[in-house]
This record gives sequence, structure tokens and C-alpha cells, in this order.
Amino acid sequence: MRKLNHEEISARRVPSHKIAQIERMPILGMLDNIRSLYNVGSIFRTSDGACVSGLLLCGFTPHPPRKEIDKTALGATSTVPWDYFRDPREGVAEAKRRGARICILEHTTESIPYHEVTADLFPLCLVVGNELTGVSTGILAEADMAIEIPMFGVKQSLNAAVAYGIAVFELVRIWQETKKNR
Repeated sequence: MRKLNHEEISARRVPSHKIAQIERMPILGMLDNIRSLYNVGSIFRTSDGACVSGLLLCGFTPHPPRKEIDKTALGATSTVPWDYFRDPREGVAEAKRRGARICILEHTTESIPYHEVTADLFPLCLVVGNELTGVSTGILAEADMAIEIPMFGVKQSLNAAVAYGIAVFELVRIWQETKKNR
């Protein structure tokens, strides 16, 4: 085994002129009042890597163009389709218009472990809430389901961008596995 060099890694990349033709995952990401510009940038970068259908930035979530977002997004703000909605309820309406179920990443009385999502639930919109207060009550009321990442230590939550990354890549795995078995 050896580490790939930059040229070898770049050769695997989709050429920029073919970005619009990529088959995207049936997953939208929604950021509900995220405070940190760096979390937003990280979520853009993760969303590019997971090839999600798009991002819905809602409430006071910062949105491009911002140099702090670009610093962690590393160009993903131009490869991931995104929309901004001042009112998170408008973001929920847009996700539903696109046929997605609203799936909040939150500890609730009805949450299931993130790895137990089934393929019949796609397309879905994965909602990540505010770093301190979580998903807003307005979006909670509109949610079709809730998933959670089991926590085994003292802390009962992860950084918003980290939690999004864990959940979205598991959702991609579930979707890819389903496609393979069809």
C-alpha cells in the first residue's frame, strides 16, 4: 500500500464541465439556524463528497459568498446546488415540493438509530439544527421522522458538521446498497 499523490487523486475527480450531469443522491441537506460559518463550509464540502442533491440553508444560517465558508468548503459552494430561505418553514416546503421526507437529526422520543433508515424512506431531507438548541420546534412539527447517532460517552451530542457527515454518508451507503440489490 502507498498513499496516492495529488495527481492520482485528482484523476478520480469528476471534471468540472460534467458536474451538472452527475447523478446525485436522493438526499437534501437542510441547515436550520447553524451559527458557525466553518460548520457551513464543512457541510458544503461533505455534501460534495456525498453527492447530495442540494443544500437548503435556513434562518440565520450564513450562506455564500463568505470567505469563512469558502475556507472550509474548498470550492464546494460551486459544486453543490443550494438555496437560502430566511424562514425555515419555506425550506421545509421546498424539500416537500421536491418529494423529500423531512428527517431530522435529533434526539427525540421517536428517534431511530441513523443506521436503521430503510431505502423506502428516500428521497429525504436530512435536517441538522443549531449547535446549541438543535432543530427548531417549527421544523420538528413538520418532521416525518427523526434519526439519532447513539452517544456512548458523557457528551450527548457531536459538532453539527461532524454529525451531518456521519449521518449523510450512512444514508448514501444505505441508498447505494439498495441500488446494487435491485
